[in-house]
Amino acid sequence: MSISTKLTRREMLQRSTLAGAGLWLGGNTTQAESNSPNEKLNIACIGLGNQGQANLGLVSSQNIVGLCDVDSARTDKYQAKYPGAKSFADFRVMLDKLENQIDAVVVTTPNHTHATIAINAMRRGKHVYCEKPLAHSIHEVRAMQRVAREEKVVTQMGTQNHAGDNYRRTVELIRSGAIGDVKQVHVWFGRPGGWRRYKHVVDRPKEPQPIPKTLNWDLWVGPAPMQNFHPCYHPHDWHYWWDFGNGTLGNMGCHYMDLIFWSLDLQYPNSVETKGPKLHPDSTPFWLDCHWQFPARGSQPPVEVVWYHGRNTPEPVLKLGGPEWAAGILFVGTEGMLAADYNKRVLLPEEKFAGFKAPPESIPPAIGNHRREWFEACKGNGKTLCHFDYAAPLTETILLGNLAFRVGEKVEWDADKVAATNTDQAAQYIQREYRKGWTL
Repeated sequence: MSISTKLTRREMLQRSTLAGAGLWLGGNTTQAESNSPNEKLNIACIGLGNQGQANLGLVSSQNIVGLCDVDSARTDKYQAKYPGAKSFADFRVMLDKLENQIDAVVVTTPNHTHATIAINAMRRGKHVYCEKPLAHSIHEVRAMQRVAREEKVVTQMGTQNHAGDNYRRTVELIRSGAIGDVKQVHVWFGRPGGWRRYKHVVDRPKEPQPIPKTLNWDLWVGPAPMQNFHPCYHPHDWHYWWDFGNGTLGNMGCHYMDLIFWSLDLQYPNSVETKGPKLHPDSTPFWLDCHWQFPARGSQPPVEVVWYHGRNTPEPVLKLGGPEWAAGILFVGTEGMLAADYNKRVLLPEEKFAGFKAPPESIPPAIGNHRREWFEACKGNGKTLCHFDYAAPLTETILLGNLAFRVGEKVEWDADKVAATNTDQAAQYIQREYRKGWTL
């Protein structure tokens, strides 16, 4: 009696991934070799708005087999470009019908649906690229991290600057000790209110608006509380409503805090406190200051990280001699300072570092862009650097800033228990109830 050695596509891709990590042992040599790491993935893209359009284009070198969006105008638009793909409004229907055809999914939807989509896909063994922040709540973040580990899938959060040369060289400078021990970091994003288009709409709209004929509003709302349709939610300003987004901090924090987490090997903060305008029950603040305290890590001392958004360069940054930039990060060390943003970095004071020689490059260049790093890792070519084990503590820190603002007091955080130790008010923001019919 012979035993069939035929492998499914998923098994072949998993073996390729393990082989790339040096973990594949034994097995059928012929089958393993027949699955070249250069084989194209079958990818489904969920969410085809502005960022979704960009992500779709950046994975289009692979086989696009599924297009999913709650607005049929979007799927219709891209169906002509990807005639081999099938279109859907409901990601659950797509994953059911195309389960055996999909290797990986790209999630580019509003924050409040990240976890429901990503976890559904990962439980089916699909690799996942998910936009930032990883999820809408801390409970969801922890669930996504856990499921990714259990299913051993390749993951990546969409902090695209992580793949850029400037961030990598900045990390090397900090780690080399160029500015000594870093005990404080300032990070700011000056744009008041973020990218809001409906700045005059801060109270939840009460009058229903006509729902566009192409839009499935029930699916768009998903697990969040049902609200009347209004264009201040979709397609524009969902970031700035607690039901759907996480405000300017949630929208931009992961991009800027990523550099800090990477450079200083941060995980979870001990505490966070905030300063901002009066809390609005529905919409997120136009400006906010957050102070996180992180414990020592090995030989690195405790560090305070301070976030500011909604105003010009913060006064503390200017007093320290930092640059007057619209957005940026200032690392304050015992031997100097380093200012950076997406595209530039400078050691301060400049006269002290005249003639400074940068340390040797130790972080290899990315394999193309951030999305390619992910889909190549799915095939066993390298690994992702913003996998969910890295992205989860980063996102949780961001969400803790909003949580402390909504609680209205300093929050002492126990990461092991996933709980605030000094207030009972935090639990409602760690995990919320889902609308009937929606679960993780």
